[in-house]
Amino acid sequence: MAFVDEARIFVKAGNGGKGCESFYSDKRTRYPRPDGGDGGKGGDVIFLADKNIQTLLDYRFKQHYEGERGGHGSSKQKKGRDGLHCLLKVPVGTLIRDFETGLLIKDLALPGQKVIVAKGGIGGRGNDHKQTPLPPKEGEARTIKLELKLIADVGIVGFPNVGKSTLICAVSKVRSKIGNYPFTTKQPILGIVEGDEFNFILADLPGLIEGAHEGRGLGDRFLKHAERTKILLHVIDMAGTEGRDPVEDFEKINHELEQYSSNLLVKHKIIAANKMDVPAAKENLKRFKKKFKEKVFPISALERQGLDKLMGVIKDILCRENSPVESSA
Repeated sequence: MAFVDEARIFVKAGNGGKGCESFYSDKRTRYPRPDGGDGGKGGDVIFLADKNIQTLLDYRFKQHYEGERGGHGSSKQKKGRDGLHCLLKVPVGTLIRDFETGLLIKDLALPGQKVIVAKGGIGGRGNDHKQTPLPPKEGEARTIKLELKLIADVGIVGFPNVGKSTLICAVSKVRSKIGNYPFTTKQPILGIVEGDEFNFILADLPGLIEGAHEGRGLGDRFLKHAERTKILLHVIDMAGTEGRDPVEDFEKINHELEQYSSNLLVKHKIIAANKMDVPAAKENLKRFKKKFKEKVFPISALERQGLDKLMGVIKDILCRENSPVESSA
C-alpha cells in the first residue's frame, strides 16, 4: 500500500431543510391555525482519528465530501429530521489545516479525537411559531489540507546508504527495501521492536541530504515525521563507504535538524556507529569520539552485532519516560 502523508480536499456541510408554511383547520376551527414545522439541521463534516488507518491515500482519489441536507418540515408541527454527519476517518497524527489561511484547526494526535471542520446549516423556521417563516441556512464549505506526521517512539535519522533500512529489518519484522543507492527508502517505514516489558515503534525515515530543511531531496517531507518521535537514533556510516566523512555527516545532520526545528535538538539522542564490520570504521570511530563527547554505540546492522545493547538502551529511556505511544503498549 502506498504511503501518502499529504492531501487536499473540499468539504461542505449539509444545508438546512426548509421550514413548512401550512395552516390547520377543521369544521370546529373558525380561523386556520399555523402548524408548519421547522426544517432539520444539515449534517456536519467531522474528522476522526482512527488507529486502524495508516495513510491519507483515499483522500487522493476522492476529494469532495458533503454532509447530508436536513429534512424539510411538514404540517402538523412535524420537524424535518437532521441530516447525517459526514464522518471522515484519518490516521492518528493527522494535522487538519485550513487550506486558504494555513491555520491549524486540530492536531488529531490521539485515537478517537474528533473535530468539526464544517457545521451544517440551521433548518428553516416553519410558521408554527406564529412568526414569519425563515429560509434555511447553507452549510459551511471550506478547503482542507491534511498533513500526516507519524507517531513513533524512535525515529532513525541519517544520510542515504548509512544502513537505516538494514537496521530496522534486523531488529523488527518489517521488510524494508534495501539497496546500495541513494533514497532506497522513499517513504517512512514503521517497524515494531518486541520486548519483554513492552513493544516500541521504530520509524525508518528517508535519508537526509544537505538543504533538507529547505525542502531539498525528500526534505521537510521527512523532517516533519521526526517531530513526533521521543528518541532520535542517529545512524552514522562510520566506515565512510560512500566517500563521506562520518564526523562531517554528524555535524551536517544536526545542522539540518536545528534549522528545521529547535524542538528536534532537545529530544533524546542516540548515536549508532554502523558498519563496524568494515576495517576502516575503527580508526574513524576513534576520531569521532575525540570530536564528540556523546556516547556512541558501535554496531553492524548487516552482521547484527551490537544491536541487543542498542535496543536495550532505547527501552531503558522509554521506560523512564513511562509514556510509550498507545499503539506500542
